[in-house]
Amino acid sequence: MTESPKAQTRSADGITAPLRHATFRRIWLASLLSNVGILIQGVGAAWAMTQMTSSADKVALVQTALLLPVMLISMPAGAIADMYDRRIVALVSLGLALAGATGLTVIAWLGLATPNLLLMLCLVVGSGMALMGPAWQSSVSEQVPLEAQLPAAIALNGISYNIARSVGPAIGGVVVATAGAVAAFALNTLLYLPLIVALLLWKRISAPSRLPPERLSRAMVSGIRYISNSPSIKIVLSRSLVTGIVGGAITALMPLVARDLLHGDAQTYGIMLGAFGLGAVVGALNITELRKRLSGEAAIRACALSMGAAMAAVALSREPVLTAAALVLAGAVWMMVWAIFNIGVQLSAPRWVAGRSLAAYQAASSGGIAVGSWGWGRLTDAAGVETALLVSAALMLASPLIGRWLPMPRIGARGEEPEPLADPEVRLALTGRSGPLVVEIEYRVAQENARAFHNVMQEVQLSRQRNGAYGWSIARDIADPELWTERYHCPTWLDYLRSRNRSTRSERTLEQRAIHFHIGPAPVRVRRMLERPFGSVRSNDDTTEYAAGEMRGELATSAKALRSQALRPIK
Repeated sequence: MTESPKAQTRSADGITAPLRHATFRRIWLASLLSNVGILIQGVGAAWAMTQMTSSADKVALVQTALLLPVMLISMPAGAIADMYDRRIVALVSLGLALAGATGLTVIAWLGLATPNLLLMLCLVVGSGMALMGPAWQSSVSEQVPLEAQLPAAIALNGISYNIARSVGPAIGGVVVATAGAVAAFALNTLLYLPLIVALLLWKRISAPSRLPPERLSRAMVSGIRYISNSPSIKIVLSRSLVTGIVGGAITALMPLVARDLLHGDAQTYGIMLGAFGLGAVVGALNITELRKRLSGEAAIRACALSMGAAMAAVALSREPVLTAAALVLAGAVWMMVWAIFNIGVQLSAPRWVAGRSLAAYQAASSGGIAVGSWGWGRLTDAAGVETALLVSAALMLASPLIGRWLPMPRIGARGEEPEPLADPEVRLALTGRSGPLVVEIEYRVAQENARAFHNVMQEVQLSRQRNGAYGWSIARDIADPELWTERYHCPTWLDYLRSRNRSTRSERTLEQRAIHFHIGPAPVRVRRMLERPFGSVRSNDDTTEYAAGEMRGELATSAKALRSQALRPIK
């Protein structure tokens, strides 16, 4: 008896399908324990801060200290995740976070904790997790071999965190109430160990690249360049930043909601966070259904309106039951918003830049929450918890208006990399650093197709620039209007080879659309030329050949002598 196609689809796309893969399941369960520990530590740190100071600003800065490193070091972390073995990067990152958690435990046990020292060690823990984030998230597609299961795997990672949010704060509240903050810090330290073991057991198989890796600085520039030329990713990052700033009040001010509005203790705080986490689990379980029923923009709009209403209810309620019910709704839509943003970024970025794209997303989201937390803390000091939450709710209700200018893009399947292209034939002796390289492509296009061709070439421009080109232009011959010349530069020969093999199937399809406009018996003509700045021509075979960027230092030292020569500036 065979399974029906519909049943097979549910099996492949169901929320639990990725758990059938042993590696993903093992890391997922270990990360669940690690997330529980992190949240237990968060409860201990936030409550310890309320006992050391009455300043709402200091209390809110606990969350800022944990999240600010994500904004500050995310791009180097993403570049490192793309350059090196992501498993090793994750292990090193966990080691840093473990060191910070251990230090926090020791100083709390010795009674040496101060507000500033507490914030500094939270910053160390946050730095470790910030370094781990891009490596961990971008490796999900390696743990789950089926592309159709990637959204479910992303949602499951969100469920892991929010299951932990459901029970972690409650456990943290009990631990802090019965054994103090030092016990919460020690428990978090121990719960890092299962994830370290799970990563050590992962036998990651990575296909070696035939091209050498980029240097860190160049890799960061490549990531920024790719994102700046990807309209869909830029929109998601902008919306994430705004959502983080506006909505960060609900989590940053949660200790003060428990203490000042509900007049509760650490256990009340844990229960409120548990309600928020329970809602987040409900939201994650329904994210697949939400994406089927609503477009990305409609889903974000509905979640923002629901979030604003829930935040207003939390601000006005003085009953723990009503506040918990509002937090369940807030947690559900909060999870859905971030899941939609995360899926959008992961399915928009090719594998070679996935870590850097996710790092930028983390910087936008966590940076927005961190900055927002600080701002909402300052407003709370000046006007009170209720006023701060009502202002945040009003801004959240108004946030869907951003969709009029920055609508969420349609997200499809990730453009996977096609087979690598063979290196072009050359007769000039080149090294990897030879450059800059100039590429000219000549098209012959019927005059009635000129506008359509030009529109396609604007998309080609973004594709070229995403993958490493600069100085792109398209020109039309005034004596022969059917002749068009596309021209762009690559810094070095090695950069050009990388750009040829970075393009996705959709980008190569776009190039074919441009070539289809070509008419005439001869194929499109491609010229690849080495543009040698002054001084880069080798005087003999033993002289090292420098790239354009490396020549700039030498050219700068002789600028006085060069002023008299009609040299073209080096880009």
